[in-house]
Amino acid sequence: MNVLVLNCGSSTLKFQVLETDLAHIEADTDILKASGLVERIGSQALIKFTAAGKPPFKTAKPIRDHRAAIDEVLRWVVADGGLTSLGELNAVGHRVVHGGERFQKSVKIDEAVLEGIEDCVDLAPLHNPANLKGIRAATELLGAGVPQVAVFDTAYHATMPEVSFIYGIPYQLYRRYKIRRYGFHGTSHRYIAYRYRKLNGLAREQVNIISLHLGNGCSACAIRGGESLDTSMGFTPVEGLLMGTRSGDLDPSIIQFLCETEGLPLAEVDTMLNKRSGLLGISGLTGDMRELLEEETENQDRRARLAIEVFCLRVRQYIGAYLAEMGGADAIVFTGGIGENASSIRRRICSGLEWMGLTLDEKANEAGQTTISTQDSRLKAMIIPTNEELLIARDTVRCVGT
Repeated sequence: MNVLVLNCGSSTLKFQVLETDLAHIEADTDILKASGLVERIGSQALIKFTAAGKPPFKTAKPIRDHRAAIDEVLRWVVADGGLTSLGELNAVGHRVVHGGERFQKSVKIDEAVLEGIEDCVDLAPLHNPANLKGIRAATELLGAGVPQVAVFDTAYHATMPEVSFIYGIPYQLYRRYKIRRYGFHGTSHRYIAYRYRKLNGLAREQVNIISLHLGNGCSACAIRGGESLDTSMGFTPVEGLLMGTRSGDLDPSIIQFLCETEGLPLAEVDTMLNKRSGLLGISGLTGDMRELLEEETENQDRRARLAIEVFCLRVRQYIGAYLAEMGGADAIVFTGGIGENASSIRRRICSGLEWMGLTLDEKANEAGQTTISTQDSRLKAMIIPTNEELLIARDTVRCVGT
């Protein structure tokens, strides 16, 4: 069956069309037919589409909303993306950021599920509304007869014990408002656990790793027995590791201090922590790690170097904390745009971890090989490219059947 995977952001749309079914899943032979990205929805949008065996298609045109963006995708998929008609699309899988405590696995979408996603808007006001727009637009364009499935970023972390997700605030606030650690990037961390198991010929219960999803958004996940034991992102994605534009962990009293000393409204401080902090905030230049590495190399920029060093230190701190919490692990796994591609960042993060039994193989790291630690390392280091869209397509198949 052909599954359309949609990932709707506030002003972006990512998609893939995959051919998969239960047999493909079992044999790990899913087929990617097309993929693409629409950026700057609501203005002059940038469109980048790719179909298997064809050159990339790039253009720019006005795209007013998510419905128009999905309509553009569907027209292209039929014309050049490997399908002859929309009737060949059998189901749609949607990335939904927040499922709260209600949604602990992927579910087929109906009115009750839509209401549940709406109920989580207060927990993810930047993400869930865009996800809902994508679901409603797909229903309108494809018809109610095409089944749709919601795959939640938070679902994988539903296995965290209470001791891992409870904050040190009055317990009644958790009971009343469900203020707790939820964690995000769950689909990515779940894929890493699955792929690590496949690569090493292990049973699910034998997977004991620390997964590091390092991109513009960053999170670490302690995976014990194949399940999420703890993760760095919390009530919102701003907690945890230093990120491209998010601050990560900080003293919460800083928020009130800034409101009083800078005369900033609370909403402005929240925007600062989400969009003007992290690598961008420290460097004063950019939140893109590639550009910071260039600045450090070419111009010896002090603040670019500082941002990079803080970034790597935060990751090492979480590795140490999770090794203590898990009672040890078999491997740390790098994924995400930075984790998969920045050899110098992997080297800096692993530097000083020799006492834990991890020695980096410099040549393997520079070449981007799957295993980047030496053969005698007790704690392995690996690179596993993430594939959230594949898991969304597979979950869609499992939820709707064939």
